[in-house]
Amino acid sequence: MKRVVLFLLTNLAVMLVLGIVLSILMSVFGISNRSLGGILMIATVFGFGGSFISLFMSKWMAKKSTGAYVIEQPRNETEHWLVNTVAAQAKKAGIAMPEVAIYDSPEMNAFATGPSKNNSLVAVSSGLLQHMDQDQAEAVLAHEVSHVANGDMVTLTLIQGVVNTFVIFIAKVLAGIVDNFINSDEEEGGSSWTYFLFDMIFQVLFGVLASVIVAYYSRKREFAADAGAAHLVGAQKMRSALERLKQNHPSQLEGSMMAFGIASGKGVAELFSSHPPLDERINALR
Repeated sequence: MKRVVLFLLTNLAVMLVLGIVLSILMSVFGISNRSLGGILMIATVFGFGGSFISLFMSKWMAKKSTGAYVIEQPRNETEHWLVNTVAAQAKKAGIAMPEVAIYDSPEMNAFATGPSKNNSLVAVSSGLLQHMDQDQAEAVLAHEVSHVANGDMVTLTLIQGVVNTFVIFIAKVLAGIVDNFINSDEEEGGSSWTYFLFDMIFQVLFGVLASVIVAYYSRKREFAADAGAAHLVGAQKMRSALERLKQNHPSQLEGSMMAFGIASGKGVAELFSSHPPLDERINALR
């Protein structure tokens, strides 16, 4: 419930801010929201704006939604090892030291997030620390550090922004065409209930197609992060970690955190999955 409330409040705040920004821009440039230029501006502001606001809030959201504890002063041997391992890997990868955190979850998982290579967070689950040996955990950390070093958070945000913009723009244009056809003699296009209905329908349909594109890119970045981990700690350790993940609990991570986690949920259609099958990843490392 806490996650749901936080998600809803955050998205309402984002929509409010973007709505204010859009109103100001349209007033300044004198653009009608029914013109193609106005529709494009709406699509761009909400498509890219939402993605980049989510990116800049990603560390805060990740900590709040998972209840992650950020290690500032290590309290035990495990925390010392985590911080020292991430520090060594970050130095080798050429990035600033990420924040290191632990979150309570039975699954073996970890994720990386943050707005840039030099402002990031690497978090591991309590389940991973309990059920993986040190070499396997080291490989998982290297995988997450590689995500950060590869700039995957920013690149995925750009891709998400582009597809969001196209989805919103095309949906609104098609909704306007349908609305004009249905209400040609009754109402001005873009203001009737049919316009809003078809706008929502088209956004859902095209949003599903767009998610396939984003998921495809995410799967490619997983292979790259695995290769980066192999470079940092050795391919054998990374293969061992992936083999161990075959006995994992289903992932409890959501959204972008799942995309940059070491493991995704099970039973998800491969076309929409953020991660390739584990056997494919293991074979790629060979």
